[in-house]
Amino acid sequence: MRSPKKKFAASIALSSVALLAMTACGSSSGSSSESEGASFPLNEGKLTICSDIPYEPFEFVKDGKNVGFDMDVAAEIAKDAKLDLNVIDASFDSIESGLFSTQCDIAISSISITDARKEKMDFSTPYMDDDLVLIAKNGSGITDLETAKDKKVGVQQATTGEKYGKENGLENLVGYEDAGLQTQALLANQVDAVLGNQSVLGYAVKDKPDYKAVANFKTGEQLGVAVPKDKADTLELVNGTLKRLTDAGTMEELTVKWFGEK
Repeated sequence: MRSPKKKFAASIALSSVALLAMTACGSSSGSSSESEGASFPLNEGKLTICSDIPYEPFEFVKDGKNVGFDMDVAAEIAKDAKLDLNVIDASFDSIESGLFSTQCDIAISSISITDARKEKMDFSTPYMDDDLVLIAKNGSGITDLETAKDKKVGVQQATTGEKYGKENGLENLVGYEDAGLQTQALLANQVDAVLGNQSVLGYAVKDKPDYKAVANFKTGEQLGVAVPKDKADTLELVNGTLKRLTDAGTMEELTVKWFGEK
């Protein structure tokens, strides 16, 4: 999904109080670390994750803390690993390229699972379906991709939305570093419409009656947690947490918490 320009920032350690309750320990002696040697976790006693912040409601800063749907899921993975959660704000380009593996154990950042990305990283089982949407201001005259072709359409750089727009003849795409800037451009009339994932853009305009989704595109996109190649135990840990959250109904609760009733 997101931006190529931000550089890695200093990591921000989050205690269990920061997000969901978690049981932390100071060692990395779990079964995963035994199988993968000193490579997991990268930082002793911590599950270090890479995430491109902000991308509401998946990951953003509120009251000095990293919060959001992905952050809650990450906290649960750390809880199951018996590690503290450590978050690094990384560019989406570094995540998409697979370079996140040099600094992070996993990446969770509303990452669409694609064949191209699978060549550079492994993915968990999908945790959310997330197709694309075109949003415009009421009265703009934009009703679909055809009527948007001569308009300025905002997209987030290095995302599936940008790729979809290029493949479908949108010649006046305006790229933005993150979803916040993309949405601000629409509200400030700097672009005529925005194209991107339903979850984020729908959330951004849900309380703005002057804007609406004019077209939805069934792309079959699914989001997953990225794991460095050849880290089978880490992948098993992540999938185990996702299954636990799904079976217990917690994933549905988090969806309602951050996106509202669907």
